[in-house]
Amino acid sequence: MAGPAVTLRVHTADILMVGKALSECPRGFVLVVDGQGELNTALWGSITTACARIKGVEGIVIDGAIRDVALIRRDKLPVFARAVVPNAGGAEYRGEIGVAIQCAGAVVSPGDWIVSDEDGVVVVPRARLEATVALAERLRKVEIRIQRQVKGGKDLSALLRYDELLVNKAATGGLPQMRFRNK
Repeated sequence: MAGPAVTLRVHTADILMVGKALSECPRGFVLVVDGQGELNTALWGSITTACARIKGVEGIVIDGAIRDVALIRRDKLPVFARAVVPNAGGAEYRGEIGVAIQCAGAVVSPGDWIVSDEDGVVVVPRARLEATVALAERLRKVEIRIQRQVKGGKDLSALLRYDELLVNKAATGGLPQMRFRNK
């Protein structure tokens, strides 16, 4: 999953604005919901997942809980959340769409890029997207080269120069928090 963020902040355990934000989320965007980390009440389920997929939403990230996980897993739409619970939230309070939010400790602004795979989700600030993509491409090329060398029998420790790094760490104190010690 990769796409620009549409952001939503909801009152704890309240789904009133989830449907509204889903309606406003354009095709190809990722809906990111600041549920304030609430783990006891679901903000999302199988019906909203189906609606998002049909609409062409790229994916969903929720700092909170979801329900209907068996049905969501069978769907092709990527949905990331902190927890799975059986109960749905209420519909009492207005939320905020299109504002800077916090999701699992990361600040997400409207238009920031959300990228995920099986390992998790990252937020790329819109202003740093081009540089981040270039860096990721360089890293991918390096990792492909290392994988080829390892498959060819090279020692990973030697490839990554761990012995040299350990010698340098020993000379400088080893631990980052020790870099300011008196010499």
